[in-house]
Amino acid sequence: MLLIVDDDLAVRTSLKLLLKRAGYEAHAVATPAETLAVVRETPPQLVLMDMNFSLATTGADGLALLREVKTLASQIPVILITGWGSISLAVEGMKAGAAEFVTKPWNNEALLQTIRTVLSLSASQVAGSTEADSPAASRRQLDKQYRLADIIGQDPQLLHVLRNVGQVAATDASVLIEGESGTGKELIAEAIHRNSHRKHQPFVKVNLGGISSSLFESEMFGHRRGAFTDAKADRVGRFEMANGGTIFLDEIGELELASQVKLLRVLQDRTYEVLGDSKPRRLDIRVIAATNRNLAEMVAQGRFREDLFYRINLITVRLPALRERPGDIPLLTQHFVDQLRATYHRPALRVSTRALHWLREQQLPGNIRELKNLVERAVLVSGKEELGPEDFQANAQRLPIRHPEPGELPAPGTMTLDELEAQMIRQALSHYDGNISRVAKALGLSRGALYRRLEKHAIPFETADGG
Repeated sequence: MLLIVDDDLAVRTSLKLLLKRAGYEAHAVATPAETLAVVRETPPQLVLMDMNFSLATTGADGLALLREVKTLASQIPVILITGWGSISLAVEGMKAGAAEFVTKPWNNEALLQTIRTVLSLSASQVAGSTEADSPAASRRQLDKQYRLADIIGQDPQLLHVLRNVGQVAATDASVLIEGESGTGKELIAEAIHRNSHRKHQPFVKVNLGGISSSLFESEMFGHRRGAFTDAKADRVGRFEMANGGTIFLDEIGELELASQVKLLRVLQDRTYEVLGDSKPRRLDIRVIAATNRNLAEMVAQGRFREDLFYRINLITVRLPALRERPGDIPLLTQHFVDQLRATYHRPALRVSTRALHWLREQQLPGNIRELKNLVERAVLVSGKEELGPEDFQANAQRLPIRHPEPGELPAPGTMTLDELEAQMIRQALSHYDGNISRVAKALGLSRGALYRRLEKHAIPFETADGG
């Protein structure tokens, strides 16, 4: 049963008729007191709730009722119904636990789709919580349930992400994928699409970091010939290409504020206009966004719109960095080597156990992308059939090191102990003008121990002459 909460009789009647025609059992009430009575006695599957129940239009009474409903039955999803003037209140409502909000006047089909999505997601979350009480599903079981090709790993954190992907994919909920550069956000977006009911429709990828504000409308919405000076032919926009399917908005944190406003309008209305053509066009689309930035922090700094933030992250999927799941590094390495065997026709190619242990200990700030590049460089440069640690060490491309200020320790993960030791020796050599005795004494080493470290770090001996 779905519960409609609105003090306007016309709204209650209209919604009740719409839901009954769509096959739902619907019950309508007019006041907060009636709402709480129904929730206590016969908890509904979902609540459609207006935000105002008095002459005042602050929305405060709606927020108060939402909190009471969530206190009584936190598992019941609530969809808020709001006018344009109270979008900020709807955002507050989502912070307080609402699943989604729709604006008045609503579009019937869009509202029904939102209800289907929220109900499906709610059912998936209940199933997921039941599964969490049992032993964690193995990767093999997940592969039987879902199509997860090219996603390698069996770390518990990754398995949690993959379970979420499978559950969320069945809905049309917007998804925000967070994670460092190189963690595989695009692969996760593709997996969500591949496991959804839209899998036979287009999957369109857009790198928002590469689109300037002046080109945003043309790139995303398309244009008609003559719409502006250089518009010599019609152009199909990315949204039109993705219609019926999924659009993947990568690097959404790089989008300029002016473009964020235009994107928000499309995501709220599911309509857009082609430049040079004033006729609005409807969109049937699933939105997945990704970022390596902290959007919540950007919202606090005024660099990302709060309403857009809550519009794109109905569901958030956080991808762990590779250093957070080191047990998957050998599996990924073997996967890349398998691919390279076929690519370079080297059937005997393999990685030694010692090399796998060494790789597992590396920080790999570039994550999976860095590991893949490192493996391919080692294969191409070494020319050997069995790769050892030395082959990877010789081909590791370290990022430029930002030397810490005096008295400042480097951030964890930015330098190894060996690099820190080498840097300290070089600083001491410079400070004492290469006097080996004074350098050794300052570092608490014997001359012999210092010479061994100079050799280990390939610091030229002539630099140290003078002792």
